[in-house]
Amino acid sequence: MKVVPSSIPDLLVIEPKVFGDDRGFFFESFNQRRFTEMTGVTDSFVQDNHSKSARNVLRGLHYQIRQPQGKLVRVIAGEILDIAVDVRKSSPNFGKWFDIKLSAENKKMLWIPKGFAHGFVVLSDSAEFLYKTTDYWAPEHERCIIWNDPDLAIDWQLGNTTPLLSAKDQAGKRLRELDTFA
Repeated sequence: MKVVPSSIPDLLVIEPKVFGDDRGFFFESFNQRRFTEMTGVTDSFVQDNHSKSARNVLRGLHYQIRQPQGKLVRVIAGEILDIAVDVRKSSPNFGKWFDIKLSAENKKMLWIPKGFAHGFVVLSDSAEFLYKTTDYWAPEHERCIIWNDPDLAIDWQLGNTTPLLSAKDQAGKRLRELDTFA
């Protein structure tokens, strides 16, 4: 496993060591001891989630103001553009975002610590997305930043295509209107 720092401290790109031959491939997708040794993250994961989405589906930008979740995210089919936004007011990177393409082909993962909003858009015909969380989903504490918040100016790499959004994501608010972390 290789850990690569991102442009925003605390966000980490994880590149697993993949063993491949004419039969296919094998890699260890998660090992708590190795993950902690390589990242310094001591949080335990309590929930695994799996979603499948069609091309141009955009999910996010979500975070929980109480019961905040760290997330370890990856794609097992297709390709997405993954986005993490720093929503910690005390951070010098508050309101900045980081993007990375995650795919079944590149097998990269992204560690998103507590204090970040998260979202993604599907770039392939469909994509299956897996993520581990450090706390349970608590809808009463969830916040949603509108995907096209002009203050963030995220490049979702959609061109002129309008993303497919859930009702919850359509009702998202600008970051400046939401509760954030201290």
